[in-house]
Order: sequence, then C-alpha cells, then structure tokens
Amino acid sequence: MEVFKRYLPLCWLRGNPLELPRSLNFFKGNLLFYFIVEYFMQTNMVDNPVEAFFEISIETLLTLAFIALILILNRSMFAYIEITTALVFCENVASVFGAPAFAWLTVTDDLLSYYVFGLIVFWEFLIIAYILKRTLSINTPASLVMSLIYFIATFLGAYSLGQLI
Repeated sequence: MEVFKRYLPLCWLRGNPLELPRSLNFFKGNLLFYFIVEYFMQTNMVDNPVEAFFEISIETLLTLAFIALILILNRSMFAYIEITTALVFCENVASVFGAPAFAWLTVTDDLLSYYVFGLIVFWEFLIIAYILKRTLSINTPASLVMSLIYFIATFLGAYSLGQLI
C-alpha cells in the first residue's frame, strides 16, 4: 500500500517519477491489471475475443518498447521499472474511471458519455505528458508532443498491426 501511495500523486500531476521506489511486484501487478482492463474494453469494441487479445498484446508490447526507446535515447534506462510502472499505474487509475464511462458509452450512446470518456482520455494524455516531462527533462510543449507520439505509437500502432494479423 505504501508503494501505491507513492505513485498516486502522479495521477494528479504531482511528484517526480524518477524518485519513486522500484518494485517489480508492483510493476507486474500493474501490467497484469493494465492488460485485463484494456482487454475488457477491447472486447466491447470487437466481436472476436482472439483479435482483442492480439491487439492488447501488441499494445502492451508497444508500450513497453516505446518507454524503453525513449529512456535509451535519454540515457536513463536505469529508471525503466519506475517510469514504466508510473505510466502503466496512471493509465490504470484513468481506466478505473474510463471503463465505466466506456461501458456507458457503448450501452447508451448518450452524448454526455462521449464527453466524460473524452475528458478521461484527455486526463490520461496530460498524465503521460507530465511523466515524460519530468523523466526526460523537457518543456511542456515537447512533452505534449511526446505524449501524442506515445498515443499514436501504442494505440494506433496496435490497431494497425492487429489488422494485419
């Protein structure tokens, strides 16, 4: 619970991801939770659960590879576990709010559900930008661009590669 409390302020755009504790168990638990929640949301979008499994597997691998690439280029690979845990944990927190909004969106198709889900996605976008800004020591516009590249590389990349399979 102590590790959870240390990572949670990142979701409110506070704290430094480079100063977080390294915990492989927390990392593995967050990665598993991330996979399960993303799989749940993906199976609501596609009819084939096998296709959803492959897309989420690709998305997870692209997420891990993207973080590794930017940390290698920044010469800060020593913080891979902490930064990856921070990003995945914050995406999980956003997903806790996003999954019900997404279910609401798919069931009712209410305009308000689109706004709520859009705000949650925007919040997740800002969290990722904040973590990248603090990790890479870059300015806010650059971190927003990096966050956009992250979303394109992971989500759109997974969708594109999933369509090829």
